[in-house]
Amino acid sequence: METLQIAPAVVAALAALAVLGAYLMGSLSFAVVVSRLMGLEDPRTYGSGNPGATNVLRSGNKKAAVLTLLLDAVKGVIPVLLARHFAPAVGWGEGMVALVGLAAFLGHLWPVFFRFVGGKGVATAAGVLLAFEPVLGLATLASWLLIAYFFRYSSLAALVSAAFAPFYHALIWGPSEATLCILVMSLLLIWRHEGNIRKLLAGQESKIGQKSAP
Repeated sequence: METLQIAPAVVAALAALAVLGAYLMGSLSFAVVVSRLMGLEDPRTYGSGNPGATNVLRSGNKKAAVLTLLLDAVKGVIPVLLARHFAPAVGWGEGMVALVGLAAFLGHLWPVFFRFVGGKGVATAAGVLLAFEPVLGLATLASWLLIAYFFRYSSLAALVSAAFAPFYHALIWGPSEATLCILVMSLLLIWRHEGNIRKLLAGQESKIGQKSAP
């Protein structure tokens, strides 16, 4: 796509709209939406209280958990793919595309449609990384799968993957503005797992698939 001759003010306005649109899409809490549509308990009322796929799985409904996982990832994929598609035409660099992904992630953490009470962002972050750089996303996902398989703790897998994501990007593509966006996303994800870190250290963390009563 050829670069269009657009006034700087228009480019800035388009960038602001892209970031806002990504945030609003990220604000769709599919753990809550899917649970309501399938007649399940609100995931904020049982287990960890986190509106995410892992907690929905604790309800015992695998279909609901898978749908939540996929939709939470998709809301990270779509804004980034759209930003990548239009970036050449409006002159956006990879830093701007990464910023759009970060906005979608922030929407998941603090969703405007759910009183700014959201999840921890693992699936959405994975979607953002996969859409931004597929190799980066796959490397991060592989890290998650390895830790989850051997230790059976979703939170531990998320923490390790988050720690390595910005390192992978800097190592393969070199440090950049995009690396900074990924680092911010990783640090926020780790921060959102503060309670899980305490439980892991105390040996009280629930394993993947373990049910929790409402």
